[in-house]
Amino acid sequence: MARYTGPSCRQCRREGAKLFLKGTKCFTEKCAIDRRPYAPGQHGQATARRKKMSEYAKQLREKQKIKRIYGVSEKQFRNTFDKVATQAGITGHNLVAALETRLDNVVFRMGFAPSRKAARQLIRHRHIEVKGRQLDIPSYAVRPGEEVRVKQSSRELVLVQGAMEQASRGASLSWIAVDKESFSGRVLEKPQRQAVPLAAQEQLVVELYSK
Repeated sequence: MARYTGPSCRQCRREGAKLFLKGTKCFTEKCAIDRRPYAPGQHGQATARRKKMSEYAKQLREKQKIKRIYGVSEKQFRNTFDKVATQAGITGHNLVAALETRLDNVVFRMGFAPSRKAARQLIRHRHIEVKGRQLDIPSYAVRPGEEVRVKQSSRELVLVQGAMEQASRGASLSWIAVDKESFSGRVLEKPQRQAVPLAAQEQLVVELYSK
C-alpha cells in the first residue's frame, strides 16, 4: 500500500496548521510551520495571499488534514467513512471515534509513542500487545475494555521511555485509562467528540462524501 514518506513538516505547512506529526519537535522553535507559515513549494508564499476558497476546496482541505493527522491512505479513510455512515448517531462524530480507536492512535494517545508514525513502527515491530497477544496491525479497532500494553522486553526502548516522559506533562483523556507502572492502558468507552482533542471540522468531510 502506498504511503507518504516525505517530510512530515511539509504536510503541516500545506494545511496551514500544526498537525503534530513530529512528536516533541512540534513544541519547539524548530517547528517548520512556525518558521515558514506558508505552503511549501516555489509558489507557497503567493498561494498564502489568496484568501478566498470555494466550499469544495474547504471540504477537500479538511479531509486532507484529517487524513494526514491520523496517517491513513485515501482508501482507508473512505472505507472507514463508508462503515460509520451506516451507524446510528452523528456520522462525523462516528468517523472521529473510528479513527481514534485505531491501534496506532490508541498507542499514541496512551503516551507509549511520541507520534502516530512512531506508534505504527512499534506495532509493526511487534512491541505492542492487545489482550495479552502480540499484534502488528496498526489499523486494528480497539474495543472498550481491551488492554493495550508495551511488551515486557520492549519497555526500556528509548522511544517508549522518552514518549512516556513527555506524555506525563499533558492532560489525560477521559475515555482512556493508563497505568504507567505496567506500561498498559484500556479504552474505557467509545470516545465522544468533545473528549477528543482534534482541531478539525469533520462535518465538512461528511458534506464532501455525501455529494
